[in-house]
Amino acid sequence: MASTDSSDPNKALTDTRFSDIKPPLSEPVLEALTQSGFEFCTPVQAATIPLLCSYKDVAVDAATGSGKTLAFVVPLVEILRRSSTPLKPHQVMGIVISPTRELSSQIFHVAQPFMSTLLNVKPMLLVGGAEVKADMSKIEEEGANLLIGTPGRLFDIMERMDILDFRNLEILILDEADRLLDMGFQKQISSIISRLPKLRRTGLFSATQTEAVEELSKAGLRNPVRVEVRAETKSASGSPSSQQLASSKTPSGLHIEACIASPQISSDIIILTEYLECEADRKPSQLVDLLINNQSKKVIIYFMTCACVDYWGVVLPQLSALKSFSLISLHGKMKQTARDKALASFTSLSSGVLLCTDVAARGLDIPGVDCIIQYDPPQDPNVFVHRVGRTARLGRQGSAIVFLLPKEEAYVEFLRIRRIPLEERKCCDEAPDVVSQIRSYAKKDRDVMEKGLRAFVSFVRAYKEHHCSYIFRWKELEIGKLGMGYGLLQLPSMPEVKNHSLSTQGFIPVEGINLEEIKFKDKSREKQRKKNLQVKKAAQQQEPKRQKSKATANAATTVMRKKTAKQRRAVQSVEDDDEMAREYRLLKKLKKGAIDESEFAKLTGTEELL
Repeated sequence: MASTDSSDPNKALTDTRFSDIKPPLSEPVLEALTQSGFEFCTPVQAATIPLLCSYKDVAVDAATGSGKTLAFVVPLVEILRRSSTPLKPHQVMGIVISPTRELSSQIFHVAQPFMSTLLNVKPMLLVGGAEVKADMSKIEEEGANLLIGTPGRLFDIMERMDILDFRNLEILILDEADRLLDMGFQKQISSIISRLPKLRRTGLFSATQTEAVEELSKAGLRNPVRVEVRAETKSASGSPSSQQLASSKTPSGLHIEACIASPQISSDIIILTEYLECEADRKPSQLVDLLINNQSKKVIIYFMTCACVDYWGVVLPQLSALKSFSLISLHGKMKQTARDKALASFTSLSSGVLLCTDVAARGLDIPGVDCIIQYDPPQDPNVFVHRVGRTARLGRQGSAIVFLLPKEEAYVEFLRIRRIPLEERKCCDEAPDVVSQIRSYAKKDRDVMEKGLRAFVSFVRAYKEHHCSYIFRWKELEIGKLGMGYGLLQLPSMPEVKNHSLSTQGFIPVEGINLEEIKFKDKSREKQRKKNLQVKKAAQQQEPKRQKSKATANAATTVMRKKTAKQRRAVQSVEDDDEMAREYRLLKKLKKGAIDESEFAKLTGTEELL
């Protein structure tokens, strides 16, 4: 693994100082930059800040980790500073839209030191996870001149509040524009833009320029200046490669490794890359080995689904080899307060491990991340480079490792074509076997057992939706080895398994165990489980009685429904004839004196009439 200590920490910077930018930045902004430790610009900052400050629209395409946030925060503050008239409390002058809550929060905090140089300008963070009414009340009471947030919450606020005035809006920033569209926010963004004045500055920032981003730039920008900044990738000898110069999609200090089965692929090595042979049942052991070898470093591990993060977040801390590690979980289904706490905790650590989904794949600037481990390759291949971009930021060095199954080796060539080359690394034969430990935890704690089943099912279903289905072939997934890798006690009888002949080879079910008898370690959860089982058992006992009663009640109706209308009329006629004959016989007895009138009335049902 490459060293994470950079001999030249400023190698991602230009010779341009912030104080050299034309038009010149204001003194308060320059002071804020100096206090934050910023003296020299990155390429994207040197190119973009003068353009936005000169009232030009920009479409910026820059590699991840290149300093895009500061590239729009600084000009945004400068533009607001130039406002000639005092701002009213609800007069919105700027909007910044980003795809996730975490990224919006990060932008808000990055902007705070610069916004504090402005008098009477109120920034407002608008993201989900809290009641929208709370945001509305805060805006009404305190005002809002700069809105930073996610498309959904911004759209909701604009729909509900007429008090906000957008007529004099100066600048709109769309950060991570490609992901905004990938996540399905096109409708909300279009609606937001339609409410804004056309005479404004617009900045479109993205790591990848897709057709959808191009269309968005045509709709939201007026004759924009295109800024494209790429990191220079060097060969193993240290010289720039002609094939890779100014075109790499990964940070220049990045070392990428691929944990994969086949060593047969050979290609021109631009960046030192490695892959190791790793079947699904050996992945946990190899992961633990990697973490042990990087114990003093800051590591992010990416999983396919939220359920996978929940599961490994419970299992890994229990492994004896990882007892001393700081392991933190983060995914999109956590409550917002828990997400904020997890991100803040990991950011503050000098060494530790973050287990997460792609909610932390883009835009987040977590300082000092040394290594990225992609335990599961992303469903969308475009996310690959964004994941690894959490390390080697601003010229620092880092490493990235991706786990692949033997049948997924074509992914290496696929990435090489996309200018992300990978190489071979031998599997560690001395890695500790942790599967037996995981299974022992599952036998002792129902929480581990249930989370493992949910994680397994969620992974199989997510794998089925892989964008690169010609590489990640779902019907060739070996669920037997996969189940062992998840430490399952028995394979679940899910439809995807029962209805398709997926290989169960390699799975050894635990004999003589009844999954229903496994208890929760948490006594309160176990007490509730037993209570639920009693309720369920009682309901099952009552069910046959209800079904029998219902069947008896419906029997006559069912018989009648089976007859035609003509048949039903015939039955009714016979019954009427019998009734008339009976009454005639009783009338003859009454006339003969065999019965009196009261008895006749009782037998014919006319007693009340008398």
